[in-house]
Amino acid sequence: MTPPDPALLSLNAITTKKWTLAEAIDGCVRHGIGGITVWRDRLQEMGLAAATKALRANGLAVTGLCRGGMFPAADAAGRRASIEDNYRAIDEAQAIGARCLILVVGGMPPGSRDLAGAREQVKEGIATILGRAREANMPLAIEPLHPMQAADRACINTLGQALDLCDLLDPQATGALGVAVDVYHVWWDPQLEAQIARAGAKRLLAHHICDWLVPTTDLAFDRGMMGDGVIDLPRIRGLMEKAGYRGYNEVEIFSQRDWWQRDPDEVLRAMKQRYAAC
Repeated sequence: MTPPDPALLSLNAITTKKWTLAEAIDGCVRHGIGGITVWRDRLQEMGLAAATKALRANGLAVTGLCRGGMFPAADAAGRRASIEDNYRAIDEAQAIGARCLILVVGGMPPGSRDLAGAREQVKEGIATILGRAREANMPLAIEPLHPMQAADRACINTLGQALDLCDLLDPQATGALGVAVDVYHVWWDPQLEAQIARAGAKRLLAHHICDWLVPTTDLAFDRGMMGDGVIDLPRIRGLMEKAGYRGYNEVEIFSQRDWWQRDPDEVLRAMKQRYAAC
């Protein structure tokens, strides 16, 4: 298989958690990385206007904004608050020129055991914000998370589930609603090949890469750098490209005990080397 295009490497800014957004932007420029995904807390720290100016001045492609979603709530007031926050996220994503708004949809409300009800709230929440997203020309990317996080982070856990929502809410595949394929969360799925093919170019909005370590000491915060684990990354990239994906390959690593502890410049050097090799 041919190596990945160096021009399509993107940094998810959580990977260099020590850095502010301004520092992450400077780091991408310094290391010749052309894309960045922004997190909303760091965006708000820097200020929307200042961040937008810096991203544009440095010519960075904003491959995504993390995150919208978190729709389920215990009562109507909580659900309304979530919708309002998602509207703000859409506006922020539009302002910085993001290619999509990542949706981490949320799990069950505290104390609930109603998984089906949580999934229904997710469906209703996405349906509610989809019109606003269309007006802003901001694609929404549903990111299915590993089943280990179904209770608290995301009750949509496979690409198949995410695509079912897409087909229900955007049956014409207009580009307004699609999926983010994070290898950490979906590599294990026996239906992965079929579901990536099903998604096709219009639904495949983002590709997040890292690796699954064995053993994994923390199921949320012990991701590996590409090549340090067991995920067949070239195969998944091949499936994405075969299905028509031509976007960025975005490195997103949550690593409490390793990569977050390192000098972020070291992280970016390793990221570029592993991207080419693995």
